[in-house]
Amino acid sequence: MFVVSLCVGSLDAQISRPNSLNAYYTDEPVSMDGKLNEPAWQMAERISNFTQRELEEGKAASEKTEVAVVYTDRNLYIGVWCYDSEPDQIVAKEMKRDFSEDLDDNIKIIIDTYNDKRNGFLFIVNPNGARADLQVFDNGSSVNRFWNGVWDVRVTRNGQGWFAEFEIPLSTLKFRNDKEGERIWGFNVERNIVRKREQVFWQGWSRDSRIEQVNRAGYLTGLDRLSNRKFVEFKPYGIGGASNVADNVGGNPFAGSFNAGGDVNHLLSPTYRLNVTVNTDFAEVESDQEQINLERFPLFFPELREFFLEGADYFDFGFGGNRIIPFYSRRIGLDENRNPVPMLGGVRLLGKEGGSTVGLMSIQTGQTETEPLTNYSVASWRQDVLEQSTVGLMTVNKFTQDGWHTTTGGNFRYATDKLFGKRNFNVGGAYIHTFNSDGQWDRDAFAYRAYVAYPNDKINVFASAQKSPMAFSPEVALQRRRNFEEYFAQVLYRPRPSADGMFSWIRQWDFTPGQLTYTMWNDTRNIQSFLYEVRPFGFFTRSGEFFNVMIDHHAEGLIEDFRIYNPRGRPDDAVTINEGEYWFTRFRLQAGTFTSRTLSGSVRFSTGEFYGGTSTQQVWGGRWRTSPYLTVSAFLEWNNVNLPEGSFSNQLFGSRLEYAFNPRVFGLLYTQINQDADLFVLNFRLQWIPIIGADFFFIVNHIMNTSEIQIMEPQTQILGKLIWRFVL
Repeated sequence: MFVVSLCVGSLDAQISRPNSLNAYYTDEPVSMDGKLNEPAWQMAERISNFTQRELEEGKAASEKTEVAVVYTDRNLYIGVWCYDSEPDQIVAKEMKRDFSEDLDDNIKIIIDTYNDKRNGFLFIVNPNGARADLQVFDNGSSVNRFWNGVWDVRVTRNGQGWFAEFEIPLSTLKFRNDKEGERIWGFNVERNIVRKREQVFWQGWSRDSRIEQVNRAGYLTGLDRLSNRKFVEFKPYGIGGASNVADNVGGNPFAGSFNAGGDVNHLLSPTYRLNVTVNTDFAEVESDQEQINLERFPLFFPELREFFLEGADYFDFGFGGNRIIPFYSRRIGLDENRNPVPMLGGVRLLGKEGGSTVGLMSIQTGQTETEPLTNYSVASWRQDVLEQSTVGLMTVNKFTQDGWHTTTGGNFRYATDKLFGKRNFNVGGAYIHTFNSDGQWDRDAFAYRAYVAYPNDKINVFASAQKSPMAFSPEVALQRRRNFEEYFAQVLYRPRPSADGMFSWIRQWDFTPGQLTYTMWNDTRNIQSFLYEVRPFGFFTRSGEFFNVMIDHHAEGLIEDFRIYNPRGRPDDAVTINEGEYWFTRFRLQAGTFTSRTLSGSVRFSTGEFYGGTSTQQVWGGRWRTSPYLTVSAFLEWNNVNLPEGSFSNQLFGSRLEYAFNPRVFGLLYTQINQDADLFVLNFRLQWIPIIGADFFFIVNHIMNTSEIQIMEPQTQILGKLIWRFVL
């Protein structure tokens, strides 16, 4: 306890005593049934001092919560008692893995195994036993929501509430081999009671903080008998199925296929993990969501492949925003048309020791008709400085038979949550440079970005500046803008009315006094883009609804003609905007109901001037949570554009049917119709988890051209994929 007191120091955040929990060691087996009735649970120390963050900051929790921790030589167990005075009102309609945790009652537990007050593992469960997990980095500045750790949980419910029993193998967690008797982990717990909109924390319940800010966590002690074991994990896969490929004659018949590969993970030390992948496959990845592009800049599609998402934070340049993403992992294994390129294999090393975070990755891709044989090698180093700040270096390299390309740079971030006592404040930046072996060094082949942020509940201020001359050309990147210099500033003002006043039904007002983006062409200094946004009125209700109104003033400086509408197979219907400078004003409205309701929906409406003409956009979304087993949702985007050069309209429709037989068997049916691209896309996926760490997928992908002018035979792919886990 004395050591814990020294660790706490003078932390300026809400601390509720006790702020440490002693874990109980047992050599007796713990039955994973959610009943929490083994002798170890009766012997273990429990915490119950929870405080509201929402809706009434600082008040005691309205429902009792207790948490205890037990561990053995191989596993860490966490028991949670979620008592509820109205158990029939518990909200729980999600059952799949990585469920939408904002929709249901849930428990969130974060564990900072390094006790560095920066990084952690977050585990989430709802009253149905649906589970989600993610990795937290740099005190919540970034998270990896696609991390899938090997762990299990069981849940029971009765007339007193709901109860959860977590089992986390020690091989899932990375932690230092501290000297015996000195091991302390960061630990915090959050409980959400959706029907009350109540959110309670064990420690650090300020509205200016979140569960991901591990520096405000409490402490888990009593881990002196914990042992860190080296292990080797094998995850082979086998995949088989059939597909047809369309041709001009009318399409080939279905042809069978089989493939195999897998990963080997080796814990080299308590904190460094080596991953080797062979013949990497991503068949189980969900289809991209189709998008309509009314801008002259390329679209951003997020990374969905687990292999790249698992180490995403290690290979982040810290550049921020979406103008330039210096390392865009979708450049690996996918061509410009989002078609797969075979990944022959690769190696990756991730870890942290002594405040230094290191990431190394090398991937070899195969040759196709459009892509040469290519090696991608990435290295990063980040050093913790001060309490929450970092400095780092990173390099991305692409090797082909034609030569070598590199994008290399450095970054820094200063962060504190003690400004004016307990406010968050960040300042940072990054500088990067590109070079090709077939050319000479160009001093102008650089880009930089600097920012300052005051991200707090009532007042949120952000400003940034960035620049990228024409010579800067990263090849393993997403570069949505080139040859530009940009300045951005935003002020959000979100006060909270009195809980007993005339606006007591309002949880928080939402005003934007000003948001300014000014972008110039770097070489001519002429305007490239301009946006000034004012949000004169907006609010979030205590019942979970939201509403806001915005007024935008735009400008776009075109240095060449811009084809805004180019329908497939109908060149005569294309619409081109002539070069020049265009100024226009638009009005926007957004509203939505509480997403946790059985029926919920949202709408976004925009109308006004547009490139010398007018346009109207409507985006409608709805969700029907019929039961824990079935959720149906849909969205519709409709654009109607009238310009001097011509008029057009386009629509994008998507629907999702998500189903779950239990937390280990679930799937989805995802359909999309992109009228602009004349595409119908269907993605069906069923996932079965026979044992924790193993997965079976059944996948159907179907693409069809809907144009009456250019008929394409449907392309269908039917696959089964099995991944199994062995640990030595």
